[in-house]
Formats: sequence, structure tokens, C-alpha cells
Amino acid sequence: MKAAALAGAVVVLGLLALVAFREHRWKTEGERLVAQLRRAGDPEAPRVRFTGAQLEGLPAPAARYLRAVLREGQPLVRHARLRQTGQFLVRPAENGWVPFEAVQEVSTDPAGFVWSARMRVAPGVGILVRDALVLGRGSMVASVLAVFRLADVSGTPEIAEGALHRYLAEASWFPTALLPSAGVVWTPLDDASARATLTLGATTVSLDFHFGTDGLVQRVFARERAREVEGRFVPTPWQGRWSDYAERDGMMIPLSGEVEWLLAQGAQPYWRGRVTEVAYDR
Repeated sequence: MKAAALAGAVVVLGLLALVAFREHRWKTEGERLVAQLRRAGDPEAPRVRFTGAQLEGLPAPAARYLRAVLREGQPLVRHARLRQTGQFLVRPAENGWVPFEAVQEVSTDPAGFVWSARMRVAPGVGILVRDALVLGRGSMVASVLAVFRLADVSGTPEIAEGALHRYLAEASWFPTALLPSAGVVWTPLDDASARATLTLGATTVSLDFHFGTDGLVQRVFARERAREVEGRFVPTPWQGRWSDYAERDGMMIPLSGEVEWLLAQGAQPYWRGRVTEVAYDR
């Protein structure tokens, strides 16, 4: 019995060591991506501030939005760091939602981000997820305890397109990235909506921004966004909704949001979150 107990203890210690090693490597890989993200911009680029003149020629709804969320002389965001909490749908069932905590690093020149999340699926058991867009290359990796890979996709046109869609949809958290000077091209749709188009390298995406009576973004919509289904990507309608606006560092940003696929059988939300902290580097 003592030998069996000793062997069991050795196995447990070995597993704990493996998990600790893999988590350290996971953290190191994430730090490397963030370093690449921050090195990508031009440190000698002139410091630019927002002025109302930058809105000339924009569709009226887009101009109203940017006037509502930015103040004259607002420094343009180069990097942002956000902390988030919320729920993520890991399986489409009534009990498929799990809590998560995440840190997101963002660069606006060039556009990119690294989202690192920990999802708690059971006591002592977590899923680590990293979604990234760095130097125009998209990637998504998910792992149980940093040991067992659940997903590992990178370098495809579809994953780059999906990541750039995400960046553009979330730009309301760092709204100077929606100015024409950040590369966004606005085209009119109607009195309450406008289409934003952004190109990064060989990837171009568009989103329809829908604004409320207060001028703020209520919803963003993509007619086709790449959704992975059994190992292949299927163009699927998608939307995100933003709410609970508050001032952060002189800008009005949404603190709460929900995103969902619009499937034939109905909407399927899969992310519900809240920004708990945000810091900007201008």
C-alpha cells in the first residue's frame, strides 16, 4: 500500500509540474506576441490629436458618434490594455456558459490585439484561450490546463479576416481608431447607420455600425464573418451589441457587450462581457 501511495504521489507531482511548465510556456508565448504587437508601430510617428476638422466628409451618423465620444484635442490611442470579466459559451446547451477573466492588449498602428482569457469549467480546471491579430496574422489557441490543446488555428485568410472583424467591432473601446486617419473608410447607409471598412495588408473587412438617438454605437453587424464548423469556415451573419457607456480618459466607451452568430434557427450568443479596467498609452 505504501508503494502504491508513493507511486500515486509521484504521478500527481509529475502532473502538477507538467501543468506548471506548460502554463509558464503559455504565458511566455503570450508575452512574446504582446511584445511584437508593441514593437510594430513607428515610435517616431508624430503625436496626433483629434480635431473636428477630421470629420469633414464623413456620413452624418459616423460624425455624430465621433463628436459624442471624443473631445477636441483628444490624443489618439496607440495602445490600450483592457481587463474583462464575463461568460463564454463553450457548448450550445443551457449549462454551456462558463465564467472568464481576460486581459486584452491592443495596438492601433498597425491594427492588432492579443486577448488572453482563463475560463473556469470546473473547480481546479480551466481553459486557457488566446485570440490574436499580430502583424496581420490571426491566430486562436485554446487549451485545458495549458496541456491539452482544444484548438490551434493560425495563418489562414479566414482567421485573419475574423480577427480584423473583431478588432473593428471592438474599436468603440478605443474610438480614435475609428477616425479616417486610422485607415477607416466610412460610407453612408441611412440616417442612423454607416459602414466602416478597414484594410490590413491583404485583408479587408467591413462592418455596419448602428447608432442610437444619443449618437452612440448600439450594434455592429457583419453580413458574412468566418465561423468554424467541424474544421471548415462558413460565412455567417454576426453582430455585437454595446451598452453602458462611461467616460474613460476623456472618451466615452461601452463597458458592456454581447456578441452572437445569427443562425438560421435563431441568434446564438457566445460572449457576454464587461470591461472592468482600461488604460491607454498615447
